[in-house]
Amino acid sequence: MTLAESEEALPADHPHRPSVGDEVPAPRPRRRFEGLRYAFYLLRRSPSSMLGAFIVGLFVVAALFGRWIVPYPDDLGGAVDMANRLQPPSAAHWFGTDDVGNDIFSRVVYGSGISLQIGLLVTSIAAIIGAPLGILAGYAGGATRRVIMWVTNLFLSVPGLVLAIALVAVIGPGIFNAIVALALVWWPGYVRLLDAKTQALKEETFVEAARSLGAGTPRIVFRYLLPNCVSPLIVKASMDMGTAILAAASLGFLGLGAKPPTPEWGAMLSVARAYLPQWWWYAFFPGMAIYLSVLGFNLLGDGLRDILDPRSQSK
Repeated sequence: MTLAESEEALPADHPHRPSVGDEVPAPRPRRRFEGLRYAFYLLRRSPSSMLGAFIVGLFVVAALFGRWIVPYPDDLGGAVDMANRLQPPSAAHWFGTDDVGNDIFSRVVYGSGISLQIGLLVTSIAAIIGAPLGILAGYAGGATRRVIMWVTNLFLSVPGLVLAIALVAVIGPGIFNAIVALALVWWPGYVRLLDAKTQALKEETFVEAARSLGAGTPRIVFRYLLPNCVSPLIVKASMDMGTAILAAASLGFLGLGAKPPTPEWGAMLSVARAYLPQWWWYAFFPGMAIYLSVLGFNLLGDGLRDILDPRSQSK
């Protein structure tokens, strides 16, 4: 006998027999699916957010499958083909060729993986450092907050890119060092964001209840406050992805990040600037890739903000 049949077999006055007006709660997977459908509905309401999601999706596909979909995989390692040097865009080379005959389309597509990895690592490391410090500062207050915010404001007093250039100059150029330098100057933004969010949350009833039951500060921070700060954290990280890609490209352009022949967009622009304006395609397509990636993540971040924080939607 099934559960529904057993309930029907109960007497009419049985306390466990469901009444006609009772609503059976939806199963948790179904509620989660409905939440995803509603989030997608909100995203579809904004054409700009859908455009951003489409652009980001293209770059993610290129990052995951770039090595297998590019027409000239041998050009990714910096092969030399002087016979095809500086060829304009054509059916054989959609974006033209560079100063050593490499296919620019293949290098731009493969470079999307490098740029997305840099952006993801920078934002992840910065969030891992800044989020707990921001929540701790907002919850503890007093001397703890003053010390954390003093260090945060000290980092924020210097432009992030200038400080990153100084750090890379000290520890040496390279992709790994550029990621470390950018992450070390990126975390203060997360501290300021989550400090403000935590100050609004720490007086809520659920935090007071946890405190009255004897929960310590680490448990309250990681068990109760951090999960309620995920929404603004996701929005900021999504919008920081584009800025981190732009900053990494800036370091590569200055010769402090990736080095040729690595197909990183900033390093490609650094070499291509010597061939402007006659061989314009050499700089145009890597620059357009940087522009579109930043645009896509910013538009997607706006859409995620509308989904995760309905109060921010325009009425």
